[in-house]
Amino acid sequence: MTHVAAQRVVVIGLDCAAPQLVFDRFAPDLKNLGKLRDQGIWGDLASVVPAITVPAWACSMTSQDPGQLGIYGFRNRKDHSYDALSFATANLIKKDTVWDILSRQGKSSILLGVPPSYPPKPLNGCCVGCFLTPNTDSQYTYPGQLKNEIDAVVGPYKVDVENFRSSDSDRILTDARKMASQRFRLFRHLLRTRPWHFAMMVEIGLDRVHHSFWQHFDDTHIHHQPNNPYQDAVRHYYQLLDQEIGTLLVELPQHTTVLVMSDHGAKPMAGAIRINQWLINHGYLNLKSAPSTPTRFSTSDVHWPSTRAWAEGGYYARIFLNVRGREPEGIVHPSDYEPLRDELTQKIAAIPDHQGNSLNTDVFRPQDIYHEVRNVPPDLIVYFGNLEWRAVAQVGTDQIYTFENDTGPDGANHAQEGMFILNGPQVGRGKRDGAKLLDCAPTVLDQLGMGLPDTMIGQRIT
Repeated sequence: MTHVAAQRVVVIGLDCAAPQLVFDRFAPDLKNLGKLRDQGIWGDLASVVPAITVPAWACSMTSQDPGQLGIYGFRNRKDHSYDALSFATANLIKKDTVWDILSRQGKSSILLGVPPSYPPKPLNGCCVGCFLTPNTDSQYTYPGQLKNEIDAVVGPYKVDVENFRSSDSDRILTDARKMASQRFRLFRHLLRTRPWHFAMMVEIGLDRVHHSFWQHFDDTHIHHQPNNPYQDAVRHYYQLLDQEIGTLLVELPQHTTVLVMSDHGAKPMAGAIRINQWLINHGYLNLKSAPSTPTRFSTSDVHWPSTRAWAEGGYYARIFLNVRGREPEGIVHPSDYEPLRDELTQKIAAIPDHQGNSLNTDVFRPQDIYHEVRNVPPDLIVYFGNLEWRAVAQVGTDQIYTFENDTGPDGANHAQEGMFILNGPQVGRGKRDGAKLLDCAPTVLDQLGMGLPDTMIGQRIT
């Protein structure tokens, strides 16, 4: 059959959407997603390592891995000094995105909240910045005058749920629901009032709701309490998104291909490893003075002349080695670099859980998993317990196990498998296995009848 290009492609990004919820547990409540699924192709979508919002969305729309982009998390080392961590912004993206390619071909795009899109870059079309936007007083739109139009259409614009790592559950849930409705309303307005071939929005609220409320519906969670007042919060939020998607679908022109996707999935957080405390306990990291209570880790407290390694925490851990000639006070001789990486890999992978059972931890060397390694990568990346355990950076107790997040309340961790549904005039039907996040950009370009650049490492989903 001859492939006929779609006239337009819309991508609806649901940050953190979990396939086990979309396709199974909540499926009966998600009528619009169910219809898209029944009339298209769908399945799990393997994320990148690390499976987090930044860099995952950028990887999806460049078909480049984190090493090629040189982005290894929300915060990245700018150089090999100890305290030069900076937040990832749109300025770090040096590779072509889908909309860069389309702009050069005279095709227009609409972008709404696609991470990282602050500060917004010029394109043939318009862009509204993502959750990295510091506030709406900043220049968060392209073109700049779009700010005034947004105010007129939806009122004060919410880029994220403020302080979502708190115990203020009612306010978090209310803000997330208002933000989602506002974002979809703005997206529909932009689709109606601008010329476009490609349009993409990302709703970050689902990620915030997962982290705040997962333990309330999941009876396998260590903090689950039966019959709690928020046990339906996550399901109802998915229903809200499904309703908004249904309203959007009705307004789309004929012959539009729709891709609903997530950057990663979610799962309950079973516990956390205090990775820097483990490094201290095993003689790799030394502090100038040892705190007597759990304390936030700071590189300014490290005694570097006797430290070989330190870590950054999060949903995964990043291990850095203090290498002579590379770090300011490095002590690991370059000839000892690989043996030390091997040693840490073996020892970290062998850390058991709090009951002595295997955690099934994965330790990655960036050079082994990326096509290229740009900027300043971690020396090791660690997934504790297949991402069922997170990494906590705090120090100050010999105990390496904790069951709380050191940055605030959190009931969920990220999962490697996200989800996708692809529906369009030239799309088949049925479940597809083996799809990857890196396949999304080639799929979009293919649906629009565009050739695929040789630089893209994914392939089109068929």
